[in-house]
Amino acid sequence: LIPTGVLAPVAGTPFDFRQPTAIGARIDQPDAQLAIGKGYDHNFVLNRQGSAAELRHAARVVEPVSGRTLEVLTTEPGLQLYTGDRRAFCLETQHFPDSPNQPEFPSTILRPGGEYRSRTVFVFGPFRS
Repeated sequence: LIPTGVLAPVAGTPFDFRQPTAIGARIDQPDAQLAIGKGYDHNFVLNRQGSAAELRHAARVVEPVSGRTLEVLTTEPGLQLYTGDRRAFCLETQHFPDSPNQPEFPSTILRPGGEYRSRTVFVFGPFRS
């Protein structure tokens, strides 16, 4: 499950969440990556512009019955979606897996005397009773 360094486009695949889509809507589609991960266990490259220190919107999740929402904002360049063998889901902000071995990925090297800062904010919205 180590990345190859290829940043694959999501358009037309079960990985296209650019428009609101239920997480499980395409999880059973025939796709080698979904089969290997037994669902989603993939890093998504966030479309970032501007300063790396600026919080950017990464994801929005809506639970349609209760109305609960989750917004994720981060300074990280990637978002891992893991579906727990289809029993739950997890969103993890991060650098791309295998970054030290992929020169085209954002660097994760921290030199002596350097400073690393990262910020992620999870905003939970109202619950309708």
